[in-house]
Amino acid sequence: MVFSSLIFAFLFLPIVLFLYYLANEKYQNYILLAASLIFYSYGEPQFVFVMIGSILINYFLAILIDRNRGQLRARILMWVDAVINIGILFVYKYLDYSLELTGSLFGTGIKPIGIVLPIGISFFTFQALSYVIDVYRGTVSVQKNPLYVALYISFFPQLIAGPIVRYSTIEKQISHRVCKLELFSEGARRFMIGFGKKIILANNLAFIPEVTFGRDVTETNPLFLWMGAICYSLQIFYDFSGYSDMAIGLGKMFGFEFEENFNYPYISKSITEFWRRWHISLSSWFRDYVYIPLGGSRVKPLRHVLNMLVVWALTGIWHGANVTFLMWGIGYFVLLTFEKYVIKPSEKKSLLFESLWRIFTLACVNFGWVIFNSSELELGIRYCLAMLGRYRYSSNMLDSDVISNLRQYGVFIVLGVLFATPIVKVIKDKMSANKIGEVLLFVEPCVVAAVFVWAISYLILGAHNPFIYFNF
Repeated sequence: MVFSSLIFAFLFLPIVLFLYYLANEKYQNYILLAASLIFYSYGEPQFVFVMIGSILINYFLAILIDRNRGQLRARILMWVDAVINIGILFVYKYLDYSLELTGSLFGTGIKPIGIVLPIGISFFTFQALSYVIDVYRGTVSVQKNPLYVALYISFFPQLIAGPIVRYSTIEKQISHRVCKLELFSEGARRFMIGFGKKIILANNLAFIPEVTFGRDVTETNPLFLWMGAICYSLQIFYDFSGYSDMAIGLGKMFGFEFEENFNYPYISKSITEFWRRWHISLSSWFRDYVYIPLGGSRVKPLRHVLNMLVVWALTGIWHGANVTFLMWGIGYFVLLTFEKYVIKPSEKKSLLFESLWRIFTLACVNFGWVIFNSSELELGIRYCLAMLGRYRYSSNMLDSDVISNLRQYGVFIVLGVLFATPIVKVIKDKMSANKIGEVLLFVEPCVVAAVFVWAISYLILGAHNPFIYFNF
């Protein structure tokens, strides 16, 4: 079940909200747990047992770690938990690819088993692992109620595509929270905005890259390839940030406060800043559980570079079992190392340099998404070279492909670029500072509701509606 579906918006969610607010406070968590298990089991119910198994393993190991706190046994148990979690992730996400790779490299004839990937396994595995590590570190108290641990790991708003929520963030909220009308209304507004991002922008922006990434790039107009790459950059942003908005909004509707996952990443002045703004919950997870334990930046330069290599290789691999994801991560390692040790943009005060480095950053991010979205590394490299005019040059860049797609999807490209900046937020803040802000209080809900209705109309008409990050 996906958030951007009629069955979720008009059946599942209303029923859960009705039961949740009808019930006594002490039963609300159990209603949410039952709803989360139903939500996850919808479509392919066998995978819910994988998640339940993960919940039980992490619950009992956290209990044992707490009982043996300060002893060597606790450290061993923590590593056992890490191996089990990573092992589960490896089997379902990487085993088939490893078998295929081994067979092709060594001619062993080993074939993939055909393991189906449980949706959202990367997200709930990282949440479970972070909980046990935090119990070992003593930064959170062990949860004795197994159903509360199950709710934390399986909570349906952020279960299958994040954001990755730390137990420390919602530890107190699980046991006690106040569901205020203001929080509920803000959650509903945030859900509808995310819904519109996904259905109206991401889904429509998806059509151009679907065409360009399937073309023979040696015979395609470079400008059209640029359109496809830019549209994919916008598509993945609105797809994922739209889901995060819906998840955060749903959390608020049930009284939970999740941390933000995106902060206008495409206005970044550097690669470093981009990763402070993009998929914040993932980058902070790797920072706190991999990068800092390895020594972070408080080590000798060579060791620091090695730490960065490990983190970015893992970041790439986390997204999927393909060399394209690994090289996408390695690419960011190279760029960040070059930026930190050679360019050092934070030390430059020139407006010209800042402008040029901002353009360079956006270009690198765009080329990175091309590699990320390619089924094979060679195809991604060829696409990037074709964008630079390696295979074809034409004085008539505005050919029929470019013109027809601009006519059909140009408005969505313009809206995509516009809303990727904080211009609306800036205007809203300025309007709120004077008398016109009173008008805004009435107008904004009407606009958000209109966007939601517009998005619903696409679903009724059977619009194309996949989520990119469900694959990770």
